[in-house]
Amino acid sequence: MISKCDHPGCTKAGTCRAPKTRDLKDYWWFCKEHAAEYNKNWNYYADMTPDEIEADWEKETFGTSSKNKEQAAKDEADYINFLNDFITGRSTYDRVASKKVLPTKISSAFSVLGLNITASWREVGAKYRALAKKYHPDITHNKTDSTAEFTRVTNAYEVLKKYFKEN
Repeated sequence: MISKCDHPGCTKAGTCRAPKTRDLKDYWWFCKEHAAEYNKNWNYYADMTPDEIEADWEKETFGTSSKNKEQAAKDEADYINFLNDFITGRSTYDRVASKKVLPTKISSAFSVLGLNITASWREVGAKYRALAKKYHPDITHNKTDSTAEFTRVTNAYEVLKKYFKEN
């Protein structure tokens, strides 16, 4: 529903939203001209001290204010733990995944698509689409070879589709 512009005396449609307060939960609805005028004069940091502005900026940028040293230290420790877990966990996963023994049919399907056995379903889908476009018989000139390759790629995709549904 379009309402009338909230600027006193204006009868145009209020199609532009403009914030009433810093929390950005309540808005004025102005016409384009009055919205431009309001935005030119509106200051998000009005009535804030320089220290409050800096704290707000840090909180919005980094997630916590530097004034709260205890919370900042906890957040930093959590982030470092996350990075360590990711790095060590990923390298462990890569070592385990490379030693993982898959049925020949599954590993062959990954090979046909030119993917590692650690590939995700999203990677499988993307690779299949690229190869299907490349080998589709309606697009290529050598219909016999492209039909065989397209069938091979499609069969590999179907095998992996079933594999990912089961796991």
